[in-house]
Amino acid sequence: MLLSTRPPSGRLFKDDGWSGHGHSRIHQCALPARVRSRSPRLVGARASVTCALQEALLDLPEPVIHTCHPVPRSDFEKGDIELQRLLDGLELPAEFPVPQQCPEGLPELQRSPRERDFPVYVMLPLDTVWLADREGQKVSVIKREQALNVGLQMLKKAGVEGVMIDVWWGIVEHAGPQQYDFSAYQRLFATAAQAGLKIQAVMSFHAAGGNVGDTCKISLPKWISDIGIGNPDIFYTDKHGYRNKECLSLGCDSEPLFWGRTPVDMYRDFISAFADTFDDLAGSKLVEVTVGLGPAGELRYPAYPEGDGRWRFPGVGEFQCYDKYMLADLKQAADAVGRPEWGCEGPHDCGDYNSPAWDTDFFVSSGGSWDTEYGNFFLSWYSNMLLQHADRILAAASEALNKPGRAKRAAKVLKGKNDEVTYVFEPGCHLGAKLAGVHWWFKSRAHAAELTAGYYNTRERDGYAPLMEVLKKYHTHLSFTCVEMRDCEHPPEGRCSPQGLLQQVTSASMAAGIPLSGENALQRYDQQAFDRIAESAVGRSARAGRLQQLTFLRMGDLMFDNWGAFTQLLQRLHCNPQAQHLSNA
Repeated sequence: MLLSTRPPSGRLFKDDGWSGHGHSRIHQCALPARVRSRSPRLVGARASVTCALQEALLDLPEPVIHTCHPVPRSDFEKGDIELQRLLDGLELPAEFPVPQQCPEGLPELQRSPRERDFPVYVMLPLDTVWLADREGQKVSVIKREQALNVGLQMLKKAGVEGVMIDVWWGIVEHAGPQQYDFSAYQRLFATAAQAGLKIQAVMSFHAAGGNVGDTCKISLPKWISDIGIGNPDIFYTDKHGYRNKECLSLGCDSEPLFWGRTPVDMYRDFISAFADTFDDLAGSKLVEVTVGLGPAGELRYPAYPEGDGRWRFPGVGEFQCYDKYMLADLKQAADAVGRPEWGCEGPHDCGDYNSPAWDTDFFVSSGGSWDTEYGNFFLSWYSNMLLQHADRILAAASEALNKPGRAKRAAKVLKGKNDEVTYVFEPGCHLGAKLAGVHWWFKSRAHAAELTAGYYNTRERDGYAPLMEVLKKYHTHLSFTCVEMRDCEHPPEGRCSPQGLLQQVTSASMAAGIPLSGENALQRYDQQAFDRIAESAVGRSARAGRLQQLTFLRMGDLMFDNWGAFTQLLQRLHCNPQAQHLSNA
């Protein structure tokens, strides 16, 4: 447990000890000195404090309780012997009860959360597959393969359904255009399958190292970066001219700048090559292909780049529309509505990365430029560009996964006249996409941080329903972060509401019939976080229990240090609530 004191200058502070995605950094509510002596005993990274008490004490000077360890050199550094000892401790007694089976005669997804087993997936370390130098050649390898194998066996024995694995563009296609090397991933997938785990594969068309929690650096393919040297407009650009090299700008989606191919072509070819390589696992062990659609693999703009220090929570972020391709499209859109003066640049009165919403003329709740004819024009254009990007990439991915000869599975059975039966098939593994949990400024009218990230969502406008329609078009499953967070865990000046945001996204996904999975944004093992996850997953309220599964961030030293707490969470999410043996391992 780490304790630090807030600086006298204010509540907002920099702390490099968090582990998680940059967009989901939280500042834990804390206890004043007079209450700490009566607080529950702190065990490892766990602390349980009621939100009501925290809210009442927000304005008092106090230390800040961090529920995560400092970020290690790598997520996963434990020794093989230590892991094997943990695995041996998981041997179940003969009388261990068989997990409760769901009632017969009711399709799995139609059963209530209390009637079906709730699947939990675990993300593997970002650098599970790595590029190593061997005799002057860069080859892909699995890091610490023996320890990884033990860790996978531990996950399976604890009741984990499967694992999420990043398949990095910069590793697979590092040698040159359309030179794919999936060899290390083939061994990794085989190891996971042999352990009895299912696989969600993330097509990671972004770089690692720029987000909080990234414990390694994995760049885009060098031949992509080389093209960017001569044409830096392939990268997202802010109003200061800074180029964000984490991923390609959606502005050049249809530009044949990459050895005769467009970015859409490159993504389609990559996914097609992946599907060819792992076709034998599709539908059985490989159950989802999540398509990276932006920074951190999420469908958004890189509006809050915390990794390089330009942005700090809870700043509003900045619009990313200043590469020449996006500016050309903006000009065309402005000319089309007869207002060419609107097509020169983005809003001039929106502050900078770290501005509070109320300190800008654009985002201020009352009388802000966002709530004008110009504001509606720009925000509509900016968010529509993101929607069109998602449509293009998901269409390409769907085409790659639906090629003739690919594995299929029956999705629906339709009964017609005269008892005729028609089977509707879908790809053996479904498509997936990620949305970011941009929860700060959610309680303000403008929702400033969501606007710069590309979600045109305000108090008066639902910005997530249009996104769901695009996902529905390609039968895409949605993954959404911050399911472990509560509103009271954040400083009031950030106007945060992760709970309100999750409720809105849940409602939008339900209305569109989109399967929704939850992710924790931060590696937390405290009881409050687990209570919130369980409430979202299997709760009894109107919108609780609507998640189809949980993907837990992430396998590594922090998880194994808190193994008892993690297995207790698994017990709560499974059908059999009486399984207590694992927590004592």
